[in-house]
Amino acid sequence: MKAAHAVSTYTVAFNGTAPRRPTQAAAGRIPRVVRMLALAHKIDRMIRDGELQDLAEAARAVGVTRARMTQIANLLLLAPEIQEAILDLPPVTQRREYVSERSLRTIVVEPNWHVQRRLWDEARP
Repeated sequence: MKAAHAVSTYTVAFNGTAPRRPTQAAAGRIPRVVRMLALAHKIDRMIRDGELQDLAEAARAVGVTRARMTQIANLLLLAPEIQEAILDLPPVTQRREYVSERSLRTIVVEPNWHVQRRLWDEARP
């Protein structure tokens, strides 16, 4: 899977002068659903590595309810191609996001990846 990377350039002055502005303007922010999917993968890895006992402990560590942690973890049930497409979403430059975690819930509950892909294709903007 490809990971989304945001690059920022900053200049730090160590001689007491004020730092200059970044050389590039911000290209937008990483979509929330991308961050949620990345968090789901990180939590899954931490549970597999024994750093966290289960999703309940992960919920306490992250500061969300167990129900919300389950919703986030359920993103891992998406077909790999859908997860990759989510991670490849472009940065959000306006207020509205392209895909929301909530809109994916109807796809997540479908156990068949072929059906998931069809639902994804139908729901994409």
